[in-house]
Amino acid sequence: MMQKLGIAWAGNIAALFVAAALLAGIDYGNSWWALVLAALVFSLVNAVIRPVVFVLSLPLIVLTLGIALFFVNLLMLYVTSWIVSDFRIGSFWSAVGATIIVWAVNALLSATVFRRFQDDDRRTDPPKRG
Repeated sequence: MMQKLGIAWAGNIAALFVAAALLAGIDYGNSWWALVLAALVFSLVNAVIRPVVFVLSLPLIVLTLGIALFFVNLLMLYVTSWIVSDFRIGSFWSAVGATIIVWAVNALLSATVFRRFQDDDRRTDPPKRG
């Protein structure tokens, strides 16, 4: 659990950095600590609040064939900006762009760099029958 949270935190640091670099409406005040804190809060929000919001919005997610899940992720970014005062989202469209960038960076990292950790989780010895 802690390893997965640490991996998510590292990925979110990179993802939020890229989003802030590419979008003028995403800002962390040029403070690396604000970026690290925002990534930690974003990871915790995704681990704690997102599952609750997901379950509550499940009918809407099914009805929209998953498109509503994008807005759940968007909400998690807004919650992070609400909690971390130095992490700011300038507009709705900046949040939309940041959501897409965060998803893309995390998908890329999961498929490449963090794949080793996923492979380690899958490499367990099968139960012995006897």
